[in-house]
Amino acid sequence: MKAKLLFPISIFFLFAIAGCSQTNHAGSKLNLDFEDIRNGKPQGYFIATNKNYSVSLDSITVKSGKYSFSMEFTGDSANSQGMFLDLPNYDGKKITLSGYIKTENVTDSAALGMMIEPVVFDKVNRGGRKISQSGATGTADWKRYETTLDMDPPKTRRIIIAGILSGKGKMWLDDLKITIDGKDIEKAKLYEPEPFSEKAKNDKTFDNASNITFPELNEQKIDDLELLGRIWGFLKYHHLAPAKGDYNWDYELFRFLPAYLKTNDSLQRDKILLEWINQYGKIPKCKDCRETPDSAFLKPDLSWIEKSNLNLKLKDLLRKIYSNRHQGNHYYIQMMPRTVFSNERTYENLDCPDAGFRLLTLYRYWNMIHYFFPYKYLTDKDWNTVLKEYIPHFVEVKNRLEYELTATLLIGEVCDTHAGLWGREIDLLRGNRQALFRVQFIENRPVITDCYMSSVLSDAEREPLIGDIITHINGKSVEAIVDSVKRYYPASNEAVRMRMIADDLLRSDKHAIHLDYISSDKTKQKEIYLGKRDHWLEFRNKIDTTKCYKLLNGNIGYITLESIKNEDIPVIKKEFINTKGIIIDIRNYPSSNVNIPLGSYFVDKTTPFVKFTKGNPDNPGEFTFISLTPDIPKSQETYQGKLVVIVNERTISAAEFTAMAFRAGNNTTIIGSTTAGADGDVAEIALPGGLKTSISGFGIYYPDGGETQRIGIVPDIEVKPTIKGIREGRDELLEKAIEIIKQEQKSKKVK
Repeated sequence: MKAKLLFPISIFFLFAIAGCSQTNHAGSKLNLDFEDIRNGKPQGYFIATNKNYSVSLDSITVKSGKYSFSMEFTGDSANSQGMFLDLPNYDGKKITLSGYIKTENVTDSAALGMMIEPVVFDKVNRGGRKISQSGATGTADWKRYETTLDMDPPKTRRIIIAGILSGKGKMWLDDLKITIDGKDIEKAKLYEPEPFSEKAKNDKTFDNASNITFPELNEQKIDDLELLGRIWGFLKYHHLAPAKGDYNWDYELFRFLPAYLKTNDSLQRDKILLEWINQYGKIPKCKDCRETPDSAFLKPDLSWIEKSNLNLKLKDLLRKIYSNRHQGNHYYIQMMPRTVFSNERTYENLDCPDAGFRLLTLYRYWNMIHYFFPYKYLTDKDWNTVLKEYIPHFVEVKNRLEYELTATLLIGEVCDTHAGLWGREIDLLRGNRQALFRVQFIENRPVITDCYMSSVLSDAEREPLIGDIITHINGKSVEAIVDSVKRYYPASNEAVRMRMIADDLLRSDKHAIHLDYISSDKTKQKEIYLGKRDHWLEFRNKIDTTKCYKLLNGNIGYITLESIKNEDIPVIKKEFINTKGIIIDIRNYPSSNVNIPLGSYFVDKTTPFVKFTKGNPDNPGEFTFISLTPDIPKSQETYQGKLVVIVNERTISAAEFTAMAFRAGNNTTIIGSTTAGADGDVAEIALPGGLKTSISGFGIYYPDGGETQRIGIVPDIEVKPTIKGIREGRDELLEKAIEIIKQEQKSKKVK
């Protein structure tokens, strides 16, 4: 039986984050035998820092030459120790890493490994004794091990080779060898991608204005503009000319639009469309283009070509372009695996982009979502209807504020909390001053839940009091205010939308606002002073720097991820090993990536907790599940008590990902309320006028395919704070977590 991967893949991610620079190794001797020593270390390697392990050069235990490299567990808490060599991209089809490994009392694994980015970790061979899923111990003399990966040079960003010791024991490495297609790496050639053309970058023709004037928009003209937006985006991501950077594709739109807007029927329209596309050259036969696999989770949606009233010749040309689409390095799109929209100009000099640039905003954004948003199928509105709907809105905008508001509405259609808009005028409209109170919707009512700086305020200044309910702001009911603004808060679900609205309720450009509120069942009114919003944000975003863990009454451990550090984890495991239960609070954003280092404490075997989908720039619109599955490895000691995880609408992105890891534990209960429903690394998007937004860049799913986007991490037990609890100063979710642990203890005693 093939042994499962027992050392944490996360150590590769840590190495990638370290950002070691690549070196051009072509034609030079790599230090694969560890004989090139500088400052007591083998030259060229990155060695992970881990206080539980010692690393050294060994001149006594060697396979050959003067030195081998050794890693040994010497600390209190075993996890993994690695040493890595970062290689550039080579031209070839297969890369093979081989080497000799000697082991002594290894508990988990001693391994050679390789990773190709963005081609993901795929194969590994372990040294020492054969490793089973339970992690057998092993002592063995020098033995040769080998692992091979397929290469795809046009798509490869970097190549990493590694030696990794997982668990306790000691391992030695020596006489590594790397071959490319059977040829020694010292004789292999570096892959040199065809450089992008400088033509797109140097095209400055429309830097200050598009000079586009739109006629009155009737139904036919809007239909034609919708069709052009689809064709423009299709060509951008499929045709060889824009893909190579031969054309500034924004400006090609402006060059074509004047003639296109003058067409009066489909015959004229199709004629100039055909001429326009043909001017970018013949379509060479694609040797590498493949059909979309049946296993693809999402498939390209080109149904619009068949549904359109384009003539047959034009449809055939578009089909031909798709069948012979660009492959490899693309000027406008990269996948690493996070989506990167490259070389998109921001046109920050355009205070209020003119009508042509505003249409460009719509075309650019709509096509990015159409081809590269992993959750397009989860939007409330059919994305195919959005382009036509927004054409008149963008064309008819009168000023900068209207432009930003219209862009916000468009962005809101993707139903993704990651997809906010960072705009100047909207922020000014909401105001740069704010009351030093925190407002949350509790039992669907806006309630004061905190008063910043309360310790230095007088009794009068602290009113309204915590637990008071706001009914009106400047004479307008809160319900009416929410109804008027909620469309302008893009969000995955209503819980997180209301959280964002609550954060802005007591915000204005005035120095004071008038509040009507209910306090102790009495209706009161008061003018509330507003300070600078920067101060409010400073208090709201202040991170608790006290110790992230503590022991609660009843021998229950408590951990907040807001301030956790990786060095806290061994201490937590040691101090909490005999507790009745552990509570992990993720009503915050984790300060460190602890899903695997801490998550491993709660599983008794290697356990999957997530899988991903990734887009394919070689076949825009295709998303497939990729093999990168960072299973949670079993730690040396598995926690035997109850784990309760607390989440709410402030649990977003990495916090949700971490909650998924803890959910995979042997005895985990998640309590609270639905989280923000926005997972997947963020992909940034630039739009004309200096606007910035983003989307969730790749898909995150449970191992069984269950979704988290929009749904969030659904708690096993729903618990929400109450107005009564807020007034009494209680943390009802924490109370429930303690109750669950105590109830389990009682059940165990009864049994």
